[in-house]
This record gives sequence, structure tokens and C-alpha cells, in this order.
Amino acid sequence: MSNKIITIARQFGSGGHEAAERLSKQLGIPLYDRSLVEMAAEKMGQSAVSVEKVDETALSRFLANYQISQEPNSVTGYGLSLNDSTYVTQTIIIDALAAKGPCIIVGRCGNYVLQNHPGLIDVFLCASMEDRIKRIMERYGFSEKDAVNAIKSTDRQRKKYYENYTQNKWGSIESHQMLLNVSRLGMEKTVDIIKGLYES
Repeated sequence: MSNKIITIARQFGSGGHEAAERLSKQLGIPLYDRSLVEMAAEKMGQSAVSVEKVDETALSRFLANYQISQEPNSVTGYGLSLNDSTYVTQTIIIDALAAKGPCIIVGRCGNYVLQNHPGLIDVFLCASMEDRIKRIMERYGFSEKDAVNAIKSTDRQRKKYYENYTQNKWGSIESHQMLLNVSRLGMEKTVDIIKGLYES
């Protein structure tokens, strides 16, 4: 039987990481988020900071300029930009983690990478702008204006990253098995729905 893998894509501020953490604790399975950046960096022989610049993580402002590494990395060799090397390496890591055992993957085009995995549970989380602003203000200590700017910038970046590598529309029902609105359902119900799918 194939491992069950939960992938969570999300709007910035919708509570995707919180949902993933709750699921990880309740189901007793590992969560991979920023750790994937660090794993990719290690495999590529790059620093985590340089890789994070081209990753789709929450607060980085832009994708780094395309650049050719002076040294080949052990996974992709010469010729790929740091952006593409990071994506290819993270894809290899995600495949390996899915083969190893049940887990939760947040972001990183996980649902696309594992689209043919028979045990995939693929969720996109969204929330109202009001709730997202409140969450970002509380989490990062931002003003309302800065929270709005961070949400718009990060969503734009996540959309660009996802659509560049998948050619699918970010956040659409065509690209995901299900869309869940955390504002309407509440965090607890959202987690319960995903947990129920995992345990069924």
C-alpha cells in the first residue's frame, strides 16, 4: 500500500503552516516545510540563505535573478540557474520523502510533484483577507499596511513560482483535489477534514 502524503498549498496568512503543524502532531507524521530548503541547499552545496532567495518562502520579496553556478552541484551539474537547480533538487527530495513514509509537505509545488502518487491528499487553503491580515499582524508584528503589502507580494510570488514550474493555475480547483476556506470552516474543522481523509 502506498504511503499517504498530505500536500498543503496556501494563501499567505491563511494558516497553512498552523494546520500542517496540528496535523503532524495529531497524526504522528513528519512535516516538511523550510526543512526542504535546507535539504536542497545541502544537496546542492549551496548555503541555505542563497537557496532561500529563490525558494517560494513567505517573506522573500522576489525570485532571485537567474544565474549560473561556477561549480556543478552533485544533483543537477552545470547549466541550470539556481532557481531551476533548487526546484529540481527539491523535487527529488519530495519524491524520496514520499517513498520513505507518510508525511506532510507544505508548498514547494508538492501536489504537482506527487500528482501521480496514489496516496496523495492535495489541499489548497484560503481565507478572507480580513483574517489573513490579522494573522500576519499577530505573527510578525506588522502594521496593517505592511501586512497587506506582505500578503499581496507573497501571494504574487507563490503564484509565479507555482505556475512557472507546473503550468497549472495556482489556487484553482483544476490544480488541486480540494480547496478549503479556513475563515468559513475554522482551523479546527479544517484540520479535522484533512485528518478524516488521511484516516479513511
